[in-house]
Amino acid sequence: MSDRLSVLKTYKLYVGGKFPRSESGRVYEVTDAKGKWLANAPLSSRKDARDAVVAARKAFGGWSGATAYNRGQVLYRVAEMLEGRRAQFVHEVADAEGLSKSKATEQVDAAVDRWVWYAGWTDKIAQVVGGGNPVAGPFFNLSSPEPTGVVAVLAPQESSFLGLVSVLAPVIATGNTAVVVASERSPLPALSLAEVLATSDVPGGVVNVLSGRTAEIAPSLASHQDVNAIDLAGADEVLAKELEIAAADNLKRVLRPQPVDNWSDTPGLDRMTAFLETKTVWHPTGSLGASGSSY
Repeated sequence: MSDRLSVLKTYKLYVGGKFPRSESGRVYEVTDAKGKWLANAPLSSRKDARDAVVAARKAFGGWSGATAYNRGQVLYRVAEMLEGRRAQFVHEVADAEGLSKSKATEQVDAAVDRWVWYAGWTDKIAQVVGGGNPVAGPFFNLSSPEPTGVVAVLAPQESSFLGLVSVLAPVIATGNTAVVVASERSPLPALSLAEVLATSDVPGGVVNVLSGRTAEIAPSLASHQDVNAIDLAGADEVLAKELEIAAADNLKRVLRPQPVDNWSDTPGLDRMTAFLETKTVWHPTGSLGASGSSY
């Protein structure tokens, strides 16, 4: 028998590139699918949510101003780090969702592959949703996508890791910054993901991770005047309706909850385009030569 004491992990929030405890000092018990205690997770307050929004807004200029290629490199680095900690995430996902080791491995592998998939899209999405528009007149008319801003993301409740990655990666791939509310019942994979983000070249504040009661934290984010959009993936029907009403006060973009049969399915582009704005620029073509022809 080992005479070592168990070193229990202290899970913390991730805000502005740092790992604070909740300002309220509260925690709540997290159990596995069979009710066995796993850890105490921070119980975030509305003040924690406001601090996360401040951090996300501060980071937005630098992240949205980075080249799309650079954002792709950063996202790929996240995938590299996740691959290195694969065994840890398999264990946490298995406990969180009551899966066998093989099923949990499939979920983790799919999540890593999803990071790589979105990393590849960072410098291509503009070519798909932007371009030149034919107009009547001597003008260039160009449309290009731009990030919406600070996006609040309510992570799916039932898919603690793959579902989380599937809603978070498209938000930051397109230049937005995010405030994530982790799965209430199974927050540990999300809090561990924060540790990966902190060591993966993702600038502090680009992703902020909160754990706690979704119904307590989400209304503060939905009504916050400096949050530009909200993904309601982790809200039930009643809460989603309340949050939509709160979000209307400053005309937030709202992505309503959508049933997902299998998070492993190819996600498509919908979650990227949901948090993009389109900027259209007009420019006179000018004239060439005596004939008056234009270019």
